[in-house]
Amino acid sequence: MSHPHPELGAPPKLPEGGLRVTPLGGLGEIGRNMTVFEYGGRLLIVDCGVLFPEEEQPGIDLILPDFTSVRDRLDDIDGIVLTHGHEDHIGGVPYLLREKPDIPLIGSKLTLALIEAKLQEHRIRPYTLEVAEGDRERLGPFECQFVAVNHSIPDALAVAIRTPAGMVVHTGDFKMDQLPLDRRLTDLPAFAKLGEEGIDLLLSDSTNAEVPGFVPPERDISNVLRQVFASAQKRIIVASFASHVHRIQQILDAAHEYGRRVAFVGRSMVRNMGIARELGYLNVPAGLVVDVKTLDDLPDDEVVLVCTGSQGEPMAALSRMANRDHQIRIVQGDTVILASSLIPGNENAVYRVINGLSRWGAHVVHKGNAKVHVSGHASAGELLYFYNICKPKNLMPVHGEWRHLRANAELGALTGIPKDRIVIAEDGVVVDLVNGIAKIAGKVQAGYVYVDGLSVGDVTEAHLKDRRILGDEGIISVFVVVDSSTGKTVGGPNVHARGSGIDDKDFSAVVPKIDEALAKAAQDGIAEPHQLQQLIRRAVGKWVSDNYRRRPMILPVVVEV
Repeated sequence: MSHPHPELGAPPKLPEGGLRVTPLGGLGEIGRNMTVFEYGGRLLIVDCGVLFPEEEQPGIDLILPDFTSVRDRLDDIDGIVLTHGHEDHIGGVPYLLREKPDIPLIGSKLTLALIEAKLQEHRIRPYTLEVAEGDRERLGPFECQFVAVNHSIPDALAVAIRTPAGMVVHTGDFKMDQLPLDRRLTDLPAFAKLGEEGIDLLLSDSTNAEVPGFVPPERDISNVLRQVFASAQKRIIVASFASHVHRIQQILDAAHEYGRRVAFVGRSMVRNMGIARELGYLNVPAGLVVDVKTLDDLPDDEVVLVCTGSQGEPMAALSRMANRDHQIRIVQGDTVILASSLIPGNENAVYRVINGLSRWGAHVVHKGNAKVHVSGHASAGELLYFYNICKPKNLMPVHGEWRHLRANAELGALTGIPKDRIVIAEDGVVVDLVNGIAKIAGKVQAGYVYVDGLSVGDVTEAHLKDRRILGDEGIISVFVVVDSSTGKTVGGPNVHARGSGIDDKDFSAVVPKIDEALAKAAQDGIAEPHQLQQLIRRAVGKWVSDNYRRRPMILPVVVEV
């Protein structure tokens, strides 16, 4: 199995007749999926998603793929193929289209409807091409064939990309639910035909590669939901992804069966479920769904609220309910269902929300104590079955953290794929398919691009480090006025602290040390403000470390007169 080396340099020119594959997100992480294919000087992009921030990224709203490697080649892009409508696959599209709004978007009916609604908020009117399973479309030198796959959102597609360099199949996110609610199975006969034709490189979903066996059917959740609905005494509040149409359908069915009305809470939930209902993906009995404003007129045991926040997102409805920062107040006897998986990295945030809800008296039903979630990703048994059908000549695991990628690679090897034909890459690592062999060729820039409010890419790791220090250790400010000609102190030092746990009056002990450092600097002829600031920072930092074992941010301000 080949793997990336930390000292990889820029890739050489793509050999003539070769196909280049560059993942810009989704490898080594769960999110911001984006893969760039290059042939004959033209580019095809598959997916362009976002990653949601973790606790060590304070203030960040979203994390985007790094577009640097394609920014100077936007005119070479023949299209963006979207495999399905989850945020980690479409959320980055508006930010790429800001740079070139006329790049064609190719996807299924529901996927395009979801991205068009999102782009409307960004005031972008995209050029779209709707496709369905079985369709073939030529996009520049790339002939794309679309294959139905089952996932936790309707209308998901895999894509087979044919070029003179060979055929590459990108699965997108998929599983093999044999009893899907919409009767739309992963099209194994189509994959078998592609395998017979010859798949030169398979990019395969790795998320559940560590999980043995097969994913249970989505419909297994129905009986558990019925039990919860039957025993609930007051309101039922369900948190789910705003795009999980199948899960919401089962909630609606249970609500209808037990005589409850349903209201959607949160802009994205209202928008997405409206789209799904309009396009016929969501079956809603007449009168079942009502506006949230009308719920006050209904008894608690006739109410179901469906909201976002199953991952503990701070600004989502459920988190705000847990923090008593929402118009909907959790009361003793309410039942809350977290009908989603735990995305790695979100565990602490989710359990914080569960504890908050429990504090106010809610009975919280989640994956840990009831079967209210099944995964949308193929487990190890399904992947083995899939590889035996597809018989790929080369395998490149995608969509997963390192442990998932390695587990997926091992599964491929078990089915007979030669280990030297299995490529474990990471974001930015360039893989070339030349003469039927996939090999790592180099690396391009593929770091995190942070979205903070209206700012895109302005926040760096250094800024986040400062934010973490401020959050953990607080800040100490030192204000000094010096004579511009002599460097002698003529005012201050005035020392103040915020969030450091040190009282301002305690800083009287460090003032002599600051005076001493400035006096020595004046004697040595040092009068440049930046140098004086550094001296103050060192003096205060050493004093705080020696006396309090803390490392707050120290902000010295030197004013010359």
